[in-house]
Amino acid sequence: MSIELQTKFGQIDISTDVIATVAGGAAVDCYGIVGMASKKQLKDGIAEILRRENFTKGVIVRQENGQVHIDMFIIVSYGTKISEIAHNVQSKVKYTLDKTVGLAVDSVNIFVQGVRVTNL
Repeated sequence: MSIELQTKFGQIDISTDVIATVAGGAAVDCYGIVGMASKKQLKDGIAEILRRENFTKGVIVRQENGQVHIDMFIIVSYGTKISEIAHNVQSKVKYTLDKTVGLAVDSVNIFVQGVRVTNL
């Protein structure tokens, strides 16, 4: 599946896997994020941290009525304010997708799948 963009030069098709990888990379760069989690918790087991090549398993990209919506499944660090982390991830993902892909995202929905205690 792909997202279609119309420009003055023609049409651009961007794979949803590319969008998911860019969004996942932007999310894990935010403070307080331990990593991405799988969107299929019951099937895959406990919230495991996905590696960079598997970010597409933790991000769902949907296009409805010409609007793009992104659902992200994340694992946060213990002792951080979850609402602030979610807001930062939403802002960074929207900004990164706009600047790198030229895609205006209407909503970024954050689902916190777990909290990890980091060893000092």
